[in-house]
Amino acid sequence: MATASAVGQSAAAARPMSREEKRVILASSLGTVFEWYDFYLYGSLAAVIGAQFFSAYPEATRNIFALLAFAAGFLVRPFGALVFGRLGDMVGRKHTFLITILIMGISTFAVGLLPSYTTLSAYGIGWLAPATLLVLRMLQGLALGGEYGGAAVYVAEHAPPGRRGFYTAFIQTTATLGLLLSLIIILSTQGYVNSAYPATVITNADGTTTTLTAFQVWGWRIPFLVSVALLLISVWIRLQMHESPAFKKMKEEGTHSKAPLSEAFGQWRNAKWALLALLGLTAGQAVVWYTGQFYALFFLQSILKIDQFTANVLIAWSLILGTGGFLFFGALSDRIGRKPVILGGCLIAAVTYFPLFKLLTANANPALHAAQTSVQVVVKTNPEDCSFQFNPVGTAKFTKECDIAKALLARGAVAYRTEPVPAGTPTTVSVGTKEFAVSDPTFAKAVPAALTEAGYPAASNPSAVKAANPVDIFSGQKLAVIAILTILVLYVTMVYGPIAAALVELFPTRIRYTSMSLPYHIGNGWFGGLLPATSFAMVAQTGDIYYGLWYPIVIALFTFVIGLLFVPETKDRDIFTYEGEPSR
Repeated sequence: MATASAVGQSAAAARPMSREEKRVILASSLGTVFEWYDFYLYGSLAAVIGAQFFSAYPEATRNIFALLAFAAGFLVRPFGALVFGRLGDMVGRKHTFLITILIMGISTFAVGLLPSYTTLSAYGIGWLAPATLLVLRMLQGLALGGEYGGAAVYVAEHAPPGRRGFYTAFIQTTATLGLLLSLIIILSTQGYVNSAYPATVITNADGTTTTLTAFQVWGWRIPFLVSVALLLISVWIRLQMHESPAFKKMKEEGTHSKAPLSEAFGQWRNAKWALLALLGLTAGQAVVWYTGQFYALFFLQSILKIDQFTANVLIAWSLILGTGGFLFFGALSDRIGRKPVILGGCLIAAVTYFPLFKLLTANANPALHAAQTSVQVVVKTNPEDCSFQFNPVGTAKFTKECDIAKALLARGAVAYRTEPVPAGTPTTVSVGTKEFAVSDPTFAKAVPAALTEAGYPAASNPSAVKAANPVDIFSGQKLAVIAILTILVLYVTMVYGPIAAALVELFPTRIRYTSMSLPYHIGNGWFGGLLPATSFAMVAQTGDIYYGLWYPIVIALFTFVIGLLFVPETKDRDIFTYEGEPSR
């Protein structure tokens, strides 16, 4: 015989969504979409921003520095989770929403007004440009650290039993929709500005010239500046919201926590679930998410050499095709449980990343793929002279012969292996039967020429997916590339769709905002946020463009094991009455 609880859940799942529930989801989701839009603008424009604010450094260092500035926003997210989580558990969900959206919106608008390094260098304060950018990124991260937990808790506490996975999945779509919105505005602005305004030719320090589009010079600021309109809409939406009924009831009864931080993390019976939520759920979810969206975009642009506009169009199409997966997998988790969906996504992603990214290379840049499998490139050097070229502050100079050789090959996405030689032996690079000494003054030009002759595509050669009309997905190899990217997005929806419901259900109402926010943002801010920079450095170090995938694969498998063994299934838990130790 079915229990009363089960019958109630079945009835809730069967009935249509009420008008009030739709308002709650719309208000939470729209505001969060705009907040993610603000945050993602930087990620999508990292290369352009790197040239604007880190132009004092070499290109390779500039790219890493730009990625790390992006990661800085993720690094501070756990601190935002602590600050705003505590505020949300003590004061309420609604007021916290208003504060986070204001901080995020103002910081994003300020990026669009920030002078570049070159502009401020004329006044002897060029360093102020990257320093201010870093501060603004950290403010964005702090605000985002308080945003997600509040939105997830607010929706979950309004959702009927048996539908929390589906309802909170709307919140999960906001990250992807925010990215999609940022890409649409970037592409629209880029297309208009570059067609309406002339390019600029600049003279480099070595006497060579570089041509910059109008978007690269000044048009990139427009998407940041128009965010002020989104800020006003978001604030208006947040003002229409009412306090969560669960928090309001708890506040009226005087049972809310007076010290949510110490109660959530100072008591082992609560703190251990935050630790298991991090290791057994959010760490793996984070690396799958960022691999499927951010690293895929970075891989297309920086490794496969697809132009920025085309790469953004390809990612945008994959997001459009795959976003419905959030709702599907959120609803599925209401039926079969959170763990099978999330952990299954981690496992499938870990097993298939290598073949998928190799297929991506074969379809997006077949000439590069063929060259990597047929052209033998060897760096002969003393291993002790090789540095790990991960330079977080952008000030180190890699001048050893080994470093010069590896940096040159990494910029061309060249696959190579290293052969050790005795100390004191000059470093050389072999391309097929030809060998070049790094000490040779012609090395920087001779090696790329030999690589092109051997079969590597020249730097000026567009990839196979480039076409006269980049928006047309049926030209060249684009359809195959979009299909692969869509599979990666579906992995994202699988691990991310049910995560909000799973985290909300792990913790009692009195410390829910605080408890779930910290593991979520450590997982996504640190494990996920550091993924692009870490994977890029791993690729540069090894000469294998796929080596960086080991980072998400190992973490996803680790989460699969920890989650399977130690994290309880929570889909049937009553989050309004639950106050103690989760049952196993």
